[in-house]
Amino acid sequence: MNLKSLHDWNLSPQAAIRLQRQLAARVRLTKPARKRWRLIAGADVAIDGAAGEVVCAIVVMNSPAWDVVEEVTARAPLSFPYVPGLLSFREAPVLLAAFGKLRTRPHAVICDGQGIAHPRGLGLASHLGLWLNLPTIGSAKSRLVGEAQGTLAAARGSRVPLIYQGKCVGSVLRTRAGVRPLWVSPGHRIDIDTAADLILRCCTRYRLPEPQRAADRLANLTKRRD
Repeated sequence: MNLKSLHDWNLSPQAAIRLQRQLAARVRLTKPARKRWRLIAGADVAIDGAAGEVVCAIVVMNSPAWDVVEEVTARAPLSFPYVPGLLSFREAPVLLAAFGKLRTRPHAVICDGQGIAHPRGLGLASHLGLWLNLPTIGSAKSRLVGEAQGTLAAARGSRVPLIYQGKCVGSVLRTRAGVRPLWVSPGHRIDIDTAADLILRCCTRYRLPEPQRAADRLANLTKRRD
């Protein structure tokens, strides 16, 4: 994939926060015209603390069979400190290096992280979406900001709005009956409802969407193997 350059990564945490506020204004939550989502990429990261490195994996899968079309990995030294709310500055550079290796251009990307459900409206999925110019979705295992509006039913497919500062920023989505929900927020070039619909469609027998699950496994396998 060819990637455009959006900004420099050599920033202090204070400068990164200022940049987040600027980039958040460029995020677009639009309902995609696409009716068929066939090539879905999952992107995930594992931290190798012993080596001081960040390891990432991207797996592109073909819906609805969920066969692997392409997978790539990358690793790089940890160059940004752990600061809550600045995850993308720690993880996105190596993810973008991996996306640069892809021959396949996915129709959408699922990130293990947040989209606009973020203190400044620019989580990992939104940040990557601006770099990739692709529909991106944040599929998080835990909440970063906001509160669920209403009571989430136990049935698969149940969802309630995620509200932050009086605004809906995503969905609390039950992808499997009786299991903990996912916190789903649009990243870029996709709307709240379509993001939740696509995540649910990508979940078969497990809590996590198949591309995200595959990327998680590959990132951790790469970390242990290397």
